[in-house]
Amino acid sequence: MAINVMIADDHSLVREGIRQLLEFDGSISVTSEAADGAECIAKLENYLPDVLLLDINMPVKNGLDVLNEIKQRKYNLKVLILTVHNELEYLVKAVDLGVDGYILKDSGSSELRKAIYAVYEGESYIQPSLIPALNNRMANRDIDKDKIDSLTGREREVLIQIANGKINKEIATNLNITERTVKNHISNIFKKIDVSDRTQAAVFAIKNNIITLY
Repeated sequence: MAINVMIADDHSLVREGIRQLLEFDGSISVTSEAADGAECIAKLENYLPDVLLLDINMPVKNGLDVLNEIKQRKYNLKVLILTVHNELEYLVKAVDLGVDGYILKDSGSSELRKAIYAVYEGESYIQPSLIPALNNRMANRDIDKDKIDSLTGREREVLIQIANGKINKEIATNLNITERTVKNHISNIFKKIDVSDRTQAAVFAIKNNIITLY
């Protein structure tokens, strides 16, 4: 019995190429395709494949949003992200959302098939080259959690503003506080999360999902 797969990717040539690779020996069948995240969700409302191959960069609704919606709706299918993104933040976000597998588009067809078989059987599959960095990030998470917990609600609001590229004057206006108060908050934030500038603070916010990448 073939594994039924849906491919969600905004490039038709990519979908066609993946279909040909997967259907080579008859053990995997591509039963549906979607060109964007909204189309993917719409098709899943009527038909659930065994495995969804999901790209991250898609119009209308990106792959991480689709993954989040799938998990919230508790659809009975496995989700394997197939992406060009090797940045750790995307992988961590996907893992946090409960992805079943994560593999890069520069992988060979044999590894893609291996990943599909693995998630279909109920195992998780992360591309081996990504695992060391992922493990290191997870090991350091408790430290970051303590730092996050030390922030007051207002300091978190200021940090979000910083991460979104706002200058002090804009932050003061957006939060209805004085620039002097903003400076005090920023000084306290830098000390609490152990950074020395706004760029490092923004990276910290992204790493810890205080703001999102997309």
